[in-house]
Amino acid sequence: MSRDFHFPGRSPVYACDGMVATSHPLAAQAAIETLRAGGNAVDAAVTAVAMLGVVEPHMTGIGGDCFCLVARPGEPVWGYNGSGRAAAAMQPEKLIEQGLATIENSNVHAVTVPGAVEAWDAILKSHGRLDLARALQPAIRAAEQGFPVAPRVQYDWAMAVERLRADPGASLHYLPGGRAPAVGDRVTFPALAATLRVIAKEGAREFYEGAIAEDIVETLRQRGSLLALEDFAAHRGEEAVPLSTSYRGLEVVELPPNGQGLAALILLNILERFDLKALDPAGAERLHLALEAARLAYAVRDTHVADPSFMTTPVPALLDRAFAADLADLIDRSRRSELPKAPMPRGDTVLVTVVDRDRMAVSMINSLFTAFGAAIATERTGVMLHNRGSGFVVKPGHPNCIGPRKRPMHTIIPALAMRGGRCQMAFGVMGGSYQSMGHAHFISNIVDYGMDIQSAIDCPRVFFEGEKTMIERGVPAEAVEGLRARGHDVAIRPVPLGGGQAVWIDWERGILIGGSDARKDGCALGY
Repeated sequence: MSRDFHFPGRSPVYACDGMVATSHPLAAQAAIETLRAGGNAVDAAVTAVAMLGVVEPHMTGIGGDCFCLVARPGEPVWGYNGSGRAAAAMQPEKLIEQGLATIENSNVHAVTVPGAVEAWDAILKSHGRLDLARALQPAIRAAEQGFPVAPRVQYDWAMAVERLRADPGASLHYLPGGRAPAVGDRVTFPALAATLRVIAKEGAREFYEGAIAEDIVETLRQRGSLLALEDFAAHRGEEAVPLSTSYRGLEVVELPPNGQGLAALILLNILERFDLKALDPAGAERLHLALEAARLAYAVRDTHVADPSFMTTPVPALLDRAFAADLADLIDRSRRSELPKAPMPRGDTVLVTVVDRDRMAVSMINSLFTAFGAAIATERTGVMLHNRGSGFVVKPGHPNCIGPRKRPMHTIIPALAMRGGRCQMAFGVMGGSYQSMGHAHFISNIVDYGMDIQSAIDCPRVFFEGEKTMIERGVPAEAVEGLRARGHDVAIRPVPLGGGQAVWIDWERGILIGGSDARKDGCALGY
């Protein structure tokens, strides 16, 4: 199923030797240039996410975390978890004493050790041809020489002004002239450029053991953080063995916890119990089933997913088909149900996808979490810090309760799709908690409805936020009424749900097909 050419839209991009899909054209171009200069898909992906940390500064940067999946022909899928940890001195009781029942987005305790720089270096050393210094060059040039602000970037930037104004470093570096820049304004980040140059020259460990780390720790200490230089020096990401499930013959691959990829796989296992192909892809019944299945899968996530060292329920039990069948049986096709809050089994973000001429496929995601993360930036080094610690709960005894050197439940999830032992597609959907549902919606669009990857990305989205069912404007009016008739409290979401990128490998014809979300400024480029 392809798009109707009578209507505005995007076609998938076709090429032979290499394909990149990102959320910003300048990042896509930097990745393509890296491929054409002899780099491979990993080199191009790291180059792109570093560039995105400059041109989409509200979404990602060196103050965030990173996850990655790499598929090389004839080899097992390789994964990397580049998420950081809470302070060694952190105890939930300390937050409870401060009256904190949750960790809000702008709370200093939401800042954990940023894992991105270490992850980029480790991923390049494991699978790249180029080094970190080379991968950082386009980002350094953009930060020094300036870049024009794209429309969606400006829209998001303007909404974050009050949060940025509340912090001296954030307002200094990210509110030029005291305001959010306008579309097309040329922006530079001289302090960030200098920091990137230091990392390029001295290596990734400089971020964790040198003057950059000292600046970050002192900035956070002044605001009450418990993070210390020892926490930064101790940081290491880790290789991770991926998880997978088969959705009607297509194997979907995700990273294991502490990411929420497990929820996407559970959701697909539930949806496979229903004949979605017989339903209108934009109709109320399909959307109702997707929402109810997602609410169940997310209840599982919120009950069980945490730093794997602290999970009490084994992952195989959560992926068990019998457990999915039990969950599917809870769904009432005629109405929105009250769902169990703790199901038990029996017994803002950027994503880059790249495929190179050797058919190495990479899905890499890098994030500050919410727009501009914690909205705390270092004044000297210009590092905007993420707020991944807001993914913790403050509930002693819960697997995901904040604690010493612990990693929070993470929303960012790269993904691959495999068939016959080889990679069929590198893909991902951004959008905070929506990402697990976004993966399932995208895969179902392709498998159940035969959409091409661009149409599957473009398809209108729905999600639940609390008791509200949030929809995009593209959901048909009759579907909206059908959801309301089933008990959904429907509201139009002010901002579209996430963004997505994908590259499909057509092995038989020897071509690559790319798609990128029109909800963002980006594009797919090939050569």
